[in-house]
Amino acid sequence: MIPIIKPWLGEAEADAAAAAVRSGWVAQGPRVAAFEAQFCAQTGAAHAIAVSSCTTALHLALIGAGVRAGDAVIVPSLSFIATTNAVAYVGAAPVFADVDPGAPNVTVRTLEAALTPACTAVIIAHQVGMPAELAAIAAWCADHNLTLIEDAACAIGSTLDGRLIGAHSPFVAFSFHPRKVLTTGEGGMLTVRDPVVADRLRKLRQHAMSVSAVARHEATGVVLPTFQEVGYNYRMTDIQAAIGLVQLGKLDAIIARRRALAASYQAALADLAKAGALLLPVDPPWGRSNYQTFVIRLESGGQSRRDAVLAALIDDGIGAGPGIMAAHMQPAWSALARGPLPQTERWAVSSIALPLYHTMTQQDQADVITALRAALVATP
Repeated sequence: MIPIIKPWLGEAEADAAAAAVRSGWVAQGPRVAAFEAQFCAQTGAAHAIAVSSCTTALHLALIGAGVRAGDAVIVPSLSFIATTNAVAYVGAAPVFADVDPGAPNVTVRTLEAALTPACTAVIIAHQVGMPAELAAIAAWCADHNLTLIEDAACAIGSTLDGRLIGAHSPFVAFSFHPRKVLTTGEGGMLTVRDPVVADRLRKLRQHAMSVSAVARHEATGVVLPTFQEVGYNYRMTDIQAAIGLVQLGKLDAIIARRRALAASYQAALADLAKAGALLLPVDPPWGRSNYQTFVIRLESGGQSRRDAVLAALIDDGIGAGPGIMAAHMQPAWSALARGPLPQTERWAVSSIALPLYHTMTQQDQADVITALRAALVATP
């Protein structure tokens, strides 16, 4: 089976994790601090807070943005369900926005259609690593006094206007799940612009404790922490951070390889795109994708054909999968949809994620393309 994704992990990550274990400091500690500092250095972010997942990063971002029970937050339905779930964690109501017909991201037009008087914030996703049109969206949010949060779960290494995503907005949340470009096993990062807000969120990730474990360890006397508000256990371990530091050092190579593989897919499938059979992902004018996932969309046949193509690929040993889910089509959130989201639904039922990973060989990719073409012919 050619897998859909395979993290690029090696002896350097294993050695770093082993060193953390041997140090005796395996919970959140100095390696987490070093990982945060290096993340800021590479993305240009003012502050970075390592956490247990992108979901917890989004939760903290919503708290930092001041979103409360009774508020509404515009979110893309076309995203992993965590984007929507995080809004519920603060007692707010998600309001679903549709996406662009030609790209899996929200636009100013789709956000405008979703706006209600209760909205206080917007979460946009750079879906599958494809940069959203952030400058226009940020201007629109400012005009409507809405706090902008970027769900950059898939977008480490993607760029906007020549800069890595991570410092463009007040809050940017990243994922380090194994399906992502950079992995720590599980884990996430939240970048924050305001130093006061960042300090509060650092405390909230460790039960709102006034003094960190590192500070207590380094103190020469007894230190008794206080707890000013209800906090959470959203900490990253030093073992994970040790792996993350190695992965950050490989980021440029990872992105270069993924973009080269994406270019090969685009060239090999260009005739099908030109004939109107497939929609292929391409970089927008305002940024460059990391191609966290190479998602194509079948332009005819709907879900029944998509599922038949997937079944044929899997039978041929190709680990393809459905492209992007829609939260409003899931039982947990279906009752909240205020109206049809036609482009979201089209993407959700017609998209396919093709294998793409750092160590993918030319023959692997040729096998995927051959199997895809055969599946398309067999399922007209």
